[in-house]
Formats: sequence, structure tokens, C-alpha cells
Amino acid sequence: MTTAAPTVLVVEDDPNLRLALRDNLEHQGGYAVEEAATVKEAREQLSRRDFQLILLDVMLPDGDGYTLCRALREEGLGVPVLMLTARTLEEDVVRGFESGAQDYLGKPYRLRELLARVGAHLKRGGGVSPAKLLRFAGYSMDLDRRRVESPEGAEVELTRKEFDLLAFFLKERERALKRDEILDAVWGTDVVVDPHTVDNFVSSLKRKLKWTSASRFSIQTVRGVGYRMEVER
Repeated sequence: MTTAAPTVLVVEDDPNLRLALRDNLEHQGGYAVEEAATVKEAREQLSRRDFQLILLDVMLPDGDGYTLCRALREEGLGVPVLMLTARTLEEDVVRGFESGAQDYLGKPYRLRELLARVGAHLKRGGGVSPAKLLRFAGYSMDLDRRRVESPEGAEVELTRKEFDLLAFFLKERERALKRDEILDAVWGTDVVVDPHTVDNFVSSLKRKLKWTSASRFSIQTVRGVGYRMEVER
């Protein structure tokens, strides 16, 4: 039986470095590699498939690797991150680890060392544990304690299904979700539920989270599909 190649996402805005990384990872490492040149492209890649490792440049045209890494951790994505950057001062390295990266390698890097580090992270398997605390627009969501707190620190009282629905929206933020997909994830595949039940629960969530047009998050209706949650960063 053939084992699937480990998946690696390379986020690097320099096209020559990005191509060299991909070629070496594919041909010498035997990994399945996808590319992104910007934070936006990285987000799109991460919404389409799961990766076992991210190689992340710090300086990107539409943002920085520190902010992206921190946001992924807050969203519950535990995939290991190896930062590749020319910024190698102590404060830069410390900032990388504080943002949630597992490793930090300065440019120019030695190819054998890079491949060895990539291999070591992938052999550990599974990466770090998914985050148990999700944050959005000033709210915090503790998955273990099943507790949501407002920006003011007050508890937001949610039913079990409302909590599960919000957690699913946050983990799949920025992605258009079909009603059937939401029902399967929150209510289960063996339960028959009217698809419009989702609409009622979304309305209840918005009310309990005190959503207004000025809020820093939204749960938008995607016509003919379902819903998409968006959060300002």
C-alpha cells in the first residue's frame, strides 16, 4: 500500500526562492508541496487542504509571517510552522517563537540543514495540539470549558448546539459553508434536521453575540450556498 507524501506549504514572496524550495522539497524530500506568495494566497491554500508543515517567510507583500502565525494559532490550527527569514536578531527569533512558530531558520540557509529540519518536524507527526482557546473580535472561546466570553469579560450563554456551531464557523472562517455541511458537522450525519434550522441558530448566535453592522465579525449569508464567517484582523 502506497503512503501519501507529507504535505508542505511554502509561503515565500521571492519567486526564485519559492521555486528552489519547492524543487528541493519535492525532488530530494519527496514531499507534496504547494506555494503561496502572499498572506492571502496562504489563507486560500489552507482553506483548501490540510498541511503537515508550513515554511513561512516573515516579510510578505500584504502582511507578515508573525501576524499570520499568531492568527492561525488563535484559530485553532496546530500545523507546525518553520520560519525562514533574513531577520535573525535575537528579538526577531523570540518574536517568531512567541507568535507560535516551532522553528526559525535564517537566510541564507544551508539546504541540507533545511531538509533535515523539515524531516524532523514531519517525523514528529501531527504537529502541535490544536488550540483550545479561540479568539475573535475581542471574544474568547474556551473549547475545553465550553465557555465564551465577551470583550468585556462577561460570559455569553450559549446552548450546546450554538456553541458547536460557533466553533465550527471559527475553525472554517472565511470559507463559504453549505447548509448540509454545517448540519453534518454540528448535528451529525445520522440525524435528520430541517436545513433551515441553521438559519434559526445563526440568528440566535448573532443576537447573543450582540452583532451589529459595526461589529468586527460577521456571519454572512451566501446566496444559494449557506453561510460564511468573517473576522477583522
